[in-house]
Amino acid sequence: MSDPHSARSSEKEDKRSFLQKVAEFIHPAPESPDELIETLAEAEDNEVIGADARVMLERVIRMADMTAGDVMVASTRMDLVNIDDPFDVILHQVISTAHSRFPIYQGERENIIGILLAKDLLKLQRAPELNLRALLRPAVFVPESKGLHDLLREFRGNRNHLAIVIDEFGRVAGLVTIEDVLEEIVGEIEDEFDIPEDEGDIFALADNSYRVSGSTPVERVAEAFDVVLQATDPEEDFETIGGLIAHEMGHVPKRGEYIQMMGLGFTVLHTKGGAVRWFRVVREHAPDSLVGN
Repeated sequence: MSDPHSARSSEKEDKRSFLQKVAEFIHPAPESPDELIETLAEAEDNEVIGADARVMLERVIRMADMTAGDVMVASTRMDLVNIDDPFDVILHQVISTAHSRFPIYQGERENIIGILLAKDLLKLQRAPELNLRALLRPAVFVPESKGLHDLLREFRGNRNHLAIVIDEFGRVAGLVTIEDVLEEIVGEIEDEFDIPEDEGDIFALADNSYRVSGSTPVERVAEAFDVVLQATDPEEDFETIGGLIAHEMGHVPKRGEYIQMMGLGFTVLHTKGGAVRWFRVVREHAPDSLVGN
């Protein structure tokens, strides 16, 4: 039977060996971040470190010059919840946008009074006598100039996953999540929108709407909703519904944008890397020709 202590000791030795190799390779120390990045590229070429390690280390270095304002979701694209809205309206918004956390405002959108976790709405359903305000978590505010390294340290320290970003005049500029920061280091992180292709790409929701992946073939969407979907220019042909909608909009779709096509209303739910990851689709009135915003 193998000794687990021996295995752990071997792992530690391997780690020390790796760090020693890196330290030896970059000696003498580079004088600038750009030189360090070049050195890491050479280390990869010489098989001192792997490609994944080099990419991650390079991202960490570049992140030193980045701020919350560089990665935030702009205020115009924030999904906010009005605390004075009826419970049914709030529930519908939470379901349709499918986020796990929502900034809550009262009166003006600038007046953010707390953060609501979607899962906390279950408490309100079970005990209607509760006040929604009692479920709110404190909102954390950070300046646009907040460095990502410092922001990540704060996220880890207070176990918070979302912060409201404030501009130099004290106005709400946007919001930033721990996922936004971590993606600058490790690349795209799969989230609640990311479902393996083999599990399907069109999902029925409780409010009679549908969640449709942007990578779904146009033919599959047309068949599922019993409509004919094609570009207004008959010479154009698109493989995915995301590509077709982007072409008809005439620009890269942004979250919250809406377009109607052949009796179906498409609302952009989630985008990453310049492409639509998810649409919310509802059946509108009788099929018409394409109608934009």
